[in-house]
Amino acid sequence: MRLTSPLSKRQQLLTQLNECRCKTLELFINITDDIFCQQAHPDFSPIGWHLGHIGFTEAYWILEQCAGLSPQFSQYNCLFHAMGLPKIERQNLPTKETIFDYLQTIREQVLTYLEIAPIEQQERLWYWLLQHESQHNETISFVLQLLQRQENGFYPQLNFSNLISSQKTLSQQMVKITAGEFEMGSNTLGTQDNERPTHRVYLDDYWLDIYPVTCLEYRQFMQSRGYQKRQFWSKEGWQWLENNPVSSPLYWVESSDWDNHPVCGVSYYEAEAYANFIGKRLPTEAEWEKAASWDNLTQQKYDYPWGNTQPTSQICNFDNFVGHTTPVNTYEANCSPFGCYDMLGNVWEWTASWFVHYKGFESYPYQGYSESYFDHQHRVLRGGSWATRPWGLRNSFRNWYHPWTRQILVGFRCAK
Repeated sequence: MRLTSPLSKRQQLLTQLNECRCKTLELFINITDDIFCQQAHPDFSPIGWHLGHIGFTEAYWILEQCAGLSPQFSQYNCLFHAMGLPKIERQNLPTKETIFDYLQTIREQVLTYLEIAPIEQQERLWYWLLQHESQHNETISFVLQLLQRQENGFYPQLNFSNLISSQKTLSQQMVKITAGEFEMGSNTLGTQDNERPTHRVYLDDYWLDIYPVTCLEYRQFMQSRGYQKRQFWSKEGWQWLENNPVSSPLYWVESSDWDNHPVCGVSYYEAEAYANFIGKRLPTEAEWEKAASWDNLTQQKYDYPWGNTQPTSQICNFDNFVGHTTPVNTYEANCSPFGCYDMLGNVWEWTASWFVHYKGFESYPYQGYSESYFDHQHRVLRGGSWATRPWGLRNSFRNWYHPWTRQILVGFRCAK
């Protein structure tokens, strides 16, 4: 994240902390007590737990580790700790009002400490906490979507407000990414430990889809009985399918209104099977990042596909501005120097890469934050979604999930 404001670092942090917290609380407007405590899926905690965990984490790192205060609210040490209780046991929560008060009490003390905090020494930690809260915001968003789907049996109604998108039929176009080195990763202040350090990577020529795979394109796979044909699936993917007999993406709507939207709610195995069906493959994360960030003419790396200016609602679909996916050709400005569109926002994109550390990796702010997941069991996702907050939206950001996960807001694009 580039900090270009003339405000002091302390003022910038205060502004962004307040902005992020407002976005968090907006997610809980009109949320009932039942929804607050309900678990939508065994792999994900209730949204009320995420709210408490945000406060717990902020208290631990700022009030205890930085300010040196004694631990408070010891009754939450197990409940809101990430490694405290199994997810199934996180439904027994205090009331909404109690957790809101807890969050506010912690925040008031945090902002009091911010007035005297040695920002130069702590700045990276404060931005890590902003991203931590942002990532839990996104989890809350898709858990709410899962709950809505379970209750209503359908996907949210299309609502584009004042957006204008092209209605032309999209084709399976690809762009050639020419061979050469590029700069991968980022050392800038706001980046996570797993994005560091910046390093040079050489890639041969390859081709990449201009757009994420759309629902119209994916329907061809479904209509060709792709879910029933073993030859398109890896051994692990077929075993997953036999144990989880599905025949469409999780967030599938059988309507032409969604044809130009990216397919959303697919596991890595489904994305891989579609790529095999179409005669392509999934890109590596290096291939994805080069196509999104590298300008071959100037030999320059960009924070975003369109350059280094921060994202807005007119450039891409993020930050819950729309509340669901948009057609992949909605945002003409969301285009990389190589000519790939919609690489940030809308849906996360599976890559073929396992989540591993870069050479020279140093854990931050604690060893287990990323390092625990360097287990050859998590695939890398890139690009962000319609629910990703601005603090976690950039070309170098790495997300990771087990390959069977499909509840997240994820699609893909293909390479060859």
